[in-house]
Amino acid sequence: MVFLLIFISVLPVILLAIYIYNKDISKESKTLLLGLFSSGILAIIFSTIINILILLLLPDYYLTDNYEDFNFISLFLILFFEVAFVEEISKWVMLRIFGYRSKKFDQMYDIIVYSVFIALGFALVENLLYVLQEGITVGIYRAIFSVPGHACFGVFMGYYLGLARYYYKKNKTLYIINIIYSIFIPVMLHTIFNFCLINTNFYFWILFILFIVILYTLSIKKINEFSHIKEPLE
Repeated sequence: MVFLLIFISVLPVILLAIYIYNKDISKESKTLLLGLFSSGILAIIFSTIINILILLLLPDYYLTDNYEDFNFISLFLILFFEVAFVEEISKWVMLRIFGYRSKKFDQMYDIIVYSVFIALGFALVENLLYVLQEGITVGIYRAIFSVPGHACFGVFMGYYLGLARYYYKKNKTLYIINIIYSIFIPVMLHTIFNFCLINTNFYFWILFILFIVILYTLSIKKINEFSHIKEPLE
């Protein structure tokens, strides 16, 4: 049974990693990708430490399971700052250190590959923790939604960091704007994802499905856009 749960947890991560890797015209070093994947695992440790510090410093405001105690605005803000921002900024820091500064980052699609591999490393640990505790049903749900969700957040993060790199010497204003987008957009998408799930109202489930369809569609579009650019970055 444990083997089956581990298999369900790991399979979507492997499939998404293969998909992203195969879309790359000029394949990245497997050693580099393994390092980036490992930094995603480091990111979840980093985000956990931040959450512990928040718990110690602001115990009365820390997010609990009693979501009904919050109104929509308060819940959205809590999910934005205490969940999505903490997780995505942890991945972003790893991407800036180990991906963006890599000498092998010489094409636009590279940074999407780096970002998604970090996101998948993060998702793998999170997935194992949830699935081993909650069981097969949660594993199937997370394979369809949560793991691809993390990958999509990574696509957007990499997409805007790629644009930032492109504009670095050409337009400082657009460089700064895209740096901000590379953090803000994934955090906002992550927040909407969680917000729709937490609200048990039927209409939020409809909204969640629509959001997922749009998220997956736009992510694939951005992957196709960058993966077809063959020109090297300056």
